[in-house]
Amino acid sequence: MKRSNATEILSEFSANLTFEDIPKKVLEHIKLLFLDGVGCCIHGNTLPWTKTLMEVVLNNTDIQECTIIGTNTKTSLLNATLINSTAGHGFESDDIHRESILHPNSIIVPVSINVSEKIKNVSGKHFLTAVVAGYEVATRVGSAAGTELLLRGFHPQGTHGTIASAVTAAKLMTLNKEQTLHAMGIAGSLGAGLMAAQEGAMVKRLHSGRAAEAGVLAAELAAKKFTGISNIIEADYGGYLSSFSGQNNFTRATDQLGEVWECANTGIKPYSSVTSIHAALDSLKAIMKDNKILSNDIKEIKAKISHPTYVHCAWAYENQNVTSAQMNIYYGLALMALEGELFVDQFSPDKISNPKILDYMKKISAEVDPEIEKLGHEFRHMASIEVITNDNKKFTHTEKFRKGSPENPVPKNEILTKFNNLAKFAYDQKEIDNFKEKIEKIENLNSVENFLN
Repeated sequence: MKRSNATEILSEFSANLTFEDIPKKVLEHIKLLFLDGVGCCIHGNTLPWTKTLMEVVLNNTDIQECTIIGTNTKTSLLNATLINSTAGHGFESDDIHRESILHPNSIIVPVSINVSEKIKNVSGKHFLTAVVAGYEVATRVGSAAGTELLLRGFHPQGTHGTIASAVTAAKLMTLNKEQTLHAMGIAGSLGAGLMAAQEGAMVKRLHSGRAAEAGVLAAELAAKKFTGISNIIEADYGGYLSSFSGQNNFTRATDQLGEVWECANTGIKPYSSVTSIHAALDSLKAIMKDNKILSNDIKEIKAKISHPTYVHCAWAYENQNVTSAQMNIYYGLALMALEGELFVDQFSPDKISNPKILDYMKKISAEVDPEIEKLGHEFRHMASIEVITNDNKKFTHTEKFRKGSPENPVPKNEILTKFNNLAKFAYDQKEIDNFKEKIEKIENLNSVENFLN
């Protein structure tokens, strides 16, 4: 078989990408993804786990060059990207690219902002081009790895998140194709993150931060001729795909590159929970709304889901903390039944261990649906819900594509409302509106250096 040179192709694509190459529709969508990511970072930097990280990382001797988003604090570039990307993934509100299982904006948004602060005089057009490059390369690498990476126990955010960061930083720094290749080759070798963290560990959030930090470090090293694995994506032994996913689907990483834009295949979350349960949440919400069913009317809820979703989310909810609640299908469906929503307020300390909610979860069951499995990877988020009421009436609803997916997008007004609800943790309405206006017109800026001010 002819050896692939996917790493070289992707690095050349990123290094040569221009603003004019990017379709207008993609640029408009990337600005919404970016806005969403800023909101996630603002809220995330108010959370206990991010504050703990700040206590450990920050000190008075830091270089004051890059901003902790949502604060007046500045620190070194590596510290800022570590903290801000931990924050971006800090409450399961960040965007999602289904096939790669990556949340790009929680990494690419902080990296793009903080690197631009350090190097200065980055134009709005170059800024957006770097953001798009990071999305395109990382989601393609992640898609080539597929669900096998997740099922083997690796966290995509911590693995190909490093490549998202490295490519974004390399593009902002105007590294050439060879330097970009080495940035990818360094960053990909630093990827890490284990999925057991989803059952309650704060470290799940840190996977994103460490990936961002590793990618920026990789780009800075590559700029000084430090070398990485030149065939990191496709190497048969010890390569990214062969090691993390056990398969070498090289062509998925480069097929129709520059023609099919993966940015456009990245969706925004309406719920602050693992994406894999969103179609189930949508289905339950539809049944209750359409049939005027109240939570007290329900005797049983049955969820039929894909095998990856079952492994990822249908485990016994025991830890009773925010991380486990956000990753668990039983908690998510219980709160949707009881409160009709699953956002920040549904994960308060008093709810995640509330006996009433824990008891309600006993009504809910989940199983793998062979019919969903037959449809393949594209439909791994699909779910079917059956509700049985106390008078033994049965209601069913199936969602192939969750709200927020490319096939069923969140309307722009709802994205703006979500941003308001996240940004209000640190800013007043005038400042929030100023952020939205800046992002809307970011390509017109001569320099994005003071974007956060």
